[in-house]
Amino acid sequence: MILALRALGIGDLATAVPALRGLRAAFPGHRLALAAPRWLAPMLDLIGAVDQLIDVDGLGPYRWPPLSPDWAVNLHGRGPQSHRLLHTAQPRRLMAFACPQAGHHTGPQWRPDEHEVHRWCRLLAWYGIVADPDDLALRRPPPQNLPTGVTIVHPGAKAVQRRWPVDRFAAVARELTRRGHRVVVTGSSGEGVLAAEVAARAGLPGSAVLAGRTGVGELAALVAHGRLVVAGDTGIGHLATAYATPSVLLFGPVSPELWGPPVNRPWHRALWAGPVPSGRAVAETHPALAALGVAQVLEATEEVERTGHDLPAAAPAIATREMFSCRSW
Repeated sequence: MILALRALGIGDLATAVPALRGLRAAFPGHRLALAAPRWLAPMLDLIGAVDQLIDVDGLGPYRWPPLSPDWAVNLHGRGPQSHRLLHTAQPRRLMAFACPQAGHHTGPQWRPDEHEVHRWCRLLAWYGIVADPDDLALRRPPPQNLPTGVTIVHPGAKAVQRRWPVDRFAAVARELTRRGHRVVVTGSSGEGVLAAEVAARAGLPGSAVLAGRTGVGELAALVAHGRLVVAGDTGIGHLATAYATPSVLLFGPVSPELWGPPVNRPWHRALWAGPVPSGRAVAETHPALAALGVAQVLEATEEVERTGHDLPAAAPAIATREMFSCRSW
């Protein structure tokens, strides 16, 4: 068995897809288990490289089921906590970045200025495993009784500093609606009030608010069959990349050079005002994000749609071998 740890969120798992597929291709005779939160289970069928999900959310103490993995692969972080957690699974070998604090001296050195996708591909390359950083596409799910061809405005983000102001999201949604877009507003179950406020200010009906009404699988389907995504630096942007759905993504405290879409895909636009120092409290929008204006975002939506219209339909499947079902412990 190969055990990979990525106990984070949607965007984090999406950036690890090339590495997971690289592991699958390198170990065709092994089961590949992913340690990640159970709520991400629908994504495993979309990735098509993982045999089972082990419910691990965060790096707290965890009691592993009997596994005896040949390799444990740390796709979570630099250590030492993540290294130590994997050691408790008693793997024969650990594939991870060098971390003397955790007693792991082999492996490549961590680079803080590296794009997240390339980071995990480089880790595997150090161990002689090939992973293609452009292998980001996900299987296209059916619409699942969700609206298709819609423009998705996603105003939320875990960190408040990564949230563009509500009135600006609303202004973009209102103008896109005027231009003929059918706009819906998405978000997590805890972002319902935020989404409803954006919709109300944009003059959208209550039915346009889908926050809290879409799980991971439904959100993926919505993006896969959508027209356009406008969002901050958060997981839905990585889904737009996976499905070649035109997107405009707004970055603030973190550079798109670290988490943004591939620069060679002009149907995705990452907007960033640069490394603007923040003297504000963490409860406020980051200055680099606040520097982005409504007109700038609307202009970018026109550009990515114009480019996206010339694209062929996104490919439906992406695994290098057969699709694997998800089996949870």
